[in-house]
Amino acid sequence: MDALELARWQFGITTVYHFVLVPLTLGLSILVAVMQTAWVRTGKEKWLRLTKFYGKLLLINFALGVATGIVQEFQFGMNWSEYSRYVGDIFGAPLAMEALIAFFLESTFLGLWIFGWDRLSKKVHLTVVWLFAIGTNLSAYFIIAANSWMQHPVGTAYNPKTGRAEMKNIWEVLGNNTTLLAFPHVITTAFLVAGGFIAGIGAFWLVKKSRANKDDVDIPLYRTAVRMGAAVMIIAGVGVIFTGDLQGKLMFKQQPIKMAAAEGLINTETSAGFSLLAVGNLAGDDPASVKHLISIPGLTSWMATGDSNATVKGINELQTEYATKYDPNATYRPNLAVTYWSFRLMIGFAAFAAATALAGLWLTRKGKITNQTWFSKLAVWSIGAPFLGASLGWIFTEMGRQPFVVAPNPSAFVDGVDPVYLLTEHGVSKAVSTFEVGLTMVVFTLIYAILGVFWYRLMVRYAQEGAPQVTEPVVGGDDDPLSFAY
Repeated sequence: MDALELARWQFGITTVYHFVLVPLTLGLSILVAVMQTAWVRTGKEKWLRLTKFYGKLLLINFALGVATGIVQEFQFGMNWSEYSRYVGDIFGAPLAMEALIAFFLESTFLGLWIFGWDRLSKKVHLTVVWLFAIGTNLSAYFIIAANSWMQHPVGTAYNPKTGRAEMKNIWEVLGNNTTLLAFPHVITTAFLVAGGFIAGIGAFWLVKKSRANKDDVDIPLYRTAVRMGAAVMIIAGVGVIFTGDLQGKLMFKQQPIKMAAAEGLINTETSAGFSLLAVGNLAGDDPASVKHLISIPGLTSWMATGDSNATVKGINELQTEYATKYDPNATYRPNLAVTYWSFRLMIGFAAFAAATALAGLWLTRKGKITNQTWFSKLAVWSIGAPFLGASLGWIFTEMGRQPFVVAPNPSAFVDGVDPVYLLTEHGVSKAVSTFEVGLTMVVFTLIYAILGVFWYRLMVRYAQEGAPQVTEPVVGGDDDPLSFAY
């Protein structure tokens, strides 16, 4: 493997690891704020306990997310310095805004929320947690804006004198139509992840408590957690489907080869079906060997255009078109095995999570509780399903763009404007050796594995402790310095 391959593996490993943590922080920050709002408005102790319980798990996840996210920034300047040189004028702007605006907002108010339980009034403390949650999601917007520019470069032009892409309009970058659809899709996915997390842990405790003592006073608390998490999952699931459909149709216009890769569509078809199973060499060495089985007629055409009778271009035709427009020596076919299966597994894991949520709502309907161990086990196992679905969706998004690290803008090319695009092979640093990239990849993978063990053990440990017994905070009740509220 050369430096390019190793740099891609390193970025893929570190990015997927980081992204596993991101959706939970995005969704859970809002839901914890909702729990605290319910406590402030109703005064019910169960909402305070749920806030403290899931808030502690949120803090663990947030801390590791920050630690793993910092590494991403360094890779742009080290392993991918040619990429940074070419697009830094545009790509760096939303990243800088994320750090200077969103990250400082969320980190400052997170600190106030942690240490301010008995120092701030209820309403001020509630405002603090909402500002933290808003800052966290605002941070996601800037990151998605940067990534969406890589998917669809706007607000920029190529300068032949400097050999770089240069910013022309920051508002076009931040208001990129790709961003405006990707952001709600990511946020609804985050709510699906966070809802499954809340419901899964709540179901574990609901069944455990009800089997030990059906009159346990904590049963209503955990039933509330199950129903809240399950309801969020159902609503978020509808949002994921709606935004995903809009995203797919936009993707077909901007990156038609990614849509073809999602279906493993080798040849152009009218009324293209959506296969649930394909056999053959999906790795790409022999695309003609790919055969689609168990196909739903017309579904891919509908997903791409809204018309089940529409024509969808295949990999072979698009390869010829791309080679004519761009580098004639490059292969523009993404890895079909990864794009095909990541797209289907993403949908499958989301569907499994939704089915578990429906089961939770059914078993707890009309004030009922359940002591079924199968449901407890199913709910706990299903916690991981939205995580996997979200990660596979991210893998599909990034791998489907290959071999571009910055995909070309078809509309810019058609209008006769020099398109801004960059092949991945041209973005890797020329100064980093294969040994150096390989060594850092091994080191980062080992460090991340160790951090992953700590993350898992801490999450399991505090989840198994259950919701804490609490007393209502008394503002200014002592003269001690600020102390950690958990």
